[in-house]
Amino acid sequence: MTYDTQTLNSGRHKLDEFEELWVFGYGSLIYKVDFPYLDKSPAHIKGYERRMWQGSSDHRGTPSSPGRVATLTPSGNTLCFGMAYRVTPDVFEHLDHREKNGYLREEIDITLATGSTVRGLVYMATPDNEAFLGDASTEELARHIYESEGPSGENKDYVYDLAEALRKHGEHDEHIFAIEQALLEIEALK
Repeated sequence: MTYDTQTLNSGRHKLDEFEELWVFGYGSLIYKVDFPYLDKSPAHIKGYERRMWQGSSDHRGTPSSPGRVATLTPSGNTLCFGMAYRVTPDVFEHLDHREKNGYLREEIDITLATGSTVRGLVYMATPDNEAFLGDASTEELARHIYESEGPSGENKDYVYDLAEALRKHGEHDEHIFAIEQALLEIEALK
């Protein structure tokens, strides 16, 4: 269930051709920043929403029992909150490794908290990658996430950390908050 995209990503963009190089994070990149950056800003992208539909066999699950992590799905005019980081090209070796399980780098317009728009990169996992798990009911997602664990820890902590980071920024994400609530209900029964 692993789909390593590192080689694909390393050849997708000429990073030195960007006047400023920004990366948009909408999942763990909001709260787990393990790379150097020159600047950061709360930000939004238009036309996408966050969904827990991507399999994680390298961080929040295992190859035989993948967890679930966030990806983006097209959604008309919806705004998706995240954090934008201005970085140097060498950071992408680390990010390509971190986001290697099915995520491809895509160019996207990012609106910073100042209102200015920059062209940047985002990692997206689409339904055509081998690690994509797809949609399920909130209860099924929560059960799957509750039972999953990998080298980066329990899958439920990914949801809890993401929900906390969104609240810290005053953002509401119905999908993430519904899964968080379902996870809390499962834990209350244990």
